[in-house]
Amino acid sequence: MAYPDDLLTTGEHVVIHRHPHWKTLVVPVLVLLVAVGGGAYLAVLVSDFGWASAAWIALAVVGAVLVAWLTLAPLVRWRTTHFIITSERVMYRIGVLKRTGLDIPLGRVDSVRFEHTLLDRMLGCGTLIIESASDEPLEFDDIPGVEKVHSLLYREINDNPADDHRTEDRVADGRT
Repeated sequence: MAYPDDLLTTGEHVVIHRHPHWKTLVVPVLVLLVAVGGGAYLAVLVSDFGWASAAWIALAVVGAVLVAWLTLAPLVRWRTTHFIITSERVMYRIGVLKRTGLDIPLGRVDSVRFEHTLLDRMLGCGTLIIESASDEPLEFDDIPGVEKVHSLLYREINDNPADDHRTEDRVADGRT
């Protein structure tokens, strides 16, 4: 999936494009389930009272605000966060109303490393740390397949054709 082609220079191509790992959506989904379940439970509790219709409206408004703030906003933030490695740079874009972007030319990258906890390893994600000419290393959290991303970025930085996978080097089960 190319992202966005109008931001790429002539001859530049997308190597990898990722959104944050799906684990960032676990809490928003739980909030959605609790808000809907709790709202339905409270609606049933107040249904026998004379003021039930006013209570239902209040519950609907509170539920809608909670779902919009704690579920929809994180979902939109997740969908609009992009980590892209191209043949010339690392791009990071985040935000909807306030859009923030970061570009690091591959020639300015000094080192790349990754970290992941036991849970991150089980889920297949981690933190990618890029050291460049800036004062502090840049950390990109919750990158899916962080080891593969690390490897691809290292290959792009070094641009060594001998590192590229060749189909003739693969064995029958797909391993190299």
